[in-house]
Amino acid sequence: MSGLIVGIIVIAIIVIWVVAIYNGLVRLKTNRENAFADIDVQLKQRHDLIPQLVSAVKGYMDHESQVLMEVTKARKAAENASSVNDKIRAEKQLDVALKGLNVQVEAYPDLKANENFMHLQSEVSDVENKLAAVRRYFNSATKELNIAVQKFPNVIFAGMFGFKQEPMFDVGEAQRVEMDKAPDISF
Repeated sequence: MSGLIVGIIVIAIIVIWVVAIYNGLVRLKTNRENAFADIDVQLKQRHDLIPQLVSAVKGYMDHESQVLMEVTKARKAAENASSVNDKIRAEKQLDVALKGLNVQVEAYPDLKANENFMHLQSEVSDVENKLAAVRRYFNSATKELNIAVQKFPNVIFAGMFGFKQEPMFDVGEAQRVEMDKAPDISF
């Protein structure tokens, strides 16, 4: 009889231990999803500003319509992305398109002096700064989840419960190559 009680106690301890692992993974996954919700708020603001920015630039850059079309297309793709991973990919493309727009804007001193454009540029810059902050938080939450999924003994149960490593929200390969280049400084 005492062997049965010990067996039941051991089984109860194992069940409690597995439930604790599961609940810990659920908490970390929820933190990551919450962090992405914060990114979504900032992305919505950015998506709302882009048409205004494109409109302000259009009059000055009629012959650069390809750049404007790329920004508009990338914005639409980012808005239509459904999963977190699809949104991350789409936002990387939008980042590249916006950088192309910023390069083109440099060639138009009258546009850069336009008050409406300057205000929109300031708002976009503010949103980009907020996005950088929430992306750092998202990546931190993702890192915690990924570590927990890989850690022993969690790794034994993570796959069974459908938990897996998730991607970070990074700058992407194209921007990483650009960032690794030495700056071109000329006087």
